[in-house]
Amino acid sequence: MNTGMNTTLPRRTIILAICAVLAMGSALAEDLIFNSQEFMPFSYTANGAVAGPGADIIRLVCKEAGLGFKLNIFPWARSQEDVKTGKAHALFLIGWNADRATWLNQSPPIVDTEYGFFVKAADPLVLTDMSQLKDYSVAVYGPSNTATTLEKVQATVPGMTIDVSPDDESAFRKANGDRTKAVFSNRDVGLAMIAKLGLKNLRYAGKQSGLKYYIGFSKEFVSKATLDAFNAAYRKLYKAGEIQKILKSYNMTPSALE
Repeated sequence: MNTGMNTTLPRRTIILAICAVLAMGSALAEDLIFNSQEFMPFSYTANGAVAGPGADIIRLVCKEAGLGFKLNIFPWARSQEDVKTGKAHALFLIGWNADRATWLNQSPPIVDTEYGFFVKAADPLVLTDMSQLKDYSVAVYGPSNTATTLEKVQATVPGMTIDVSPDDESAFRKANGDRTKAVFSNRDVGLAMIAKLGLKNLRYAGKQSGLKYYIGFSKEFVSKATLDAFNAAYRKLYKAGEIQKILKSYNMTPSALE
């Protein structure tokens, strides 16, 4: 009896199975390059290393998932361009919008924060409605998700003008002086900026909207296997309380798992 035909299919099956395993191993072994910007207190450079809650969480999650990684702090335009062209794989920590959803995949939500307005210390404004900002000149860092959000507010507030600055520091200095009446910022970033620069003429007037920050992974250059491995490790560490421990050490509010 000729048994040659009986051994062909099992051999092919074995070869395909080995290739699948090797492909999975390759995907999970890829080193992930994470880019961010100087964005205290969420990400920043300290003693020559990338620091902050985002960096601490990435280090812990990648260790749990068995993923190699590298962390970079660059100007925001370069950080984004590197991910778009495959020189890097992910951005942290970022708000979400429709444009980012076209080229990035989300991690689970990581931290709850908010956008709001800082005004002069002598300004009696207690913000409860955006209409109170009529005729205010407002500084903001842009281009950014923050500036895009402020533009939407401006569309509903008569007389509001926007002064776009190339970085948060410039925006806060303008508002602390005589250039603008207010500055729009992430609250935690604003409080850190005021402390860093020693600004005495600004205070937080109130919230515009709440938001969550994520890690965004390139849809084009990060495999599904790698994304799933990272997110599964994050969820495991969250359920063990490790993510919350990191964020609470920075006085930040962890996002609930979705």
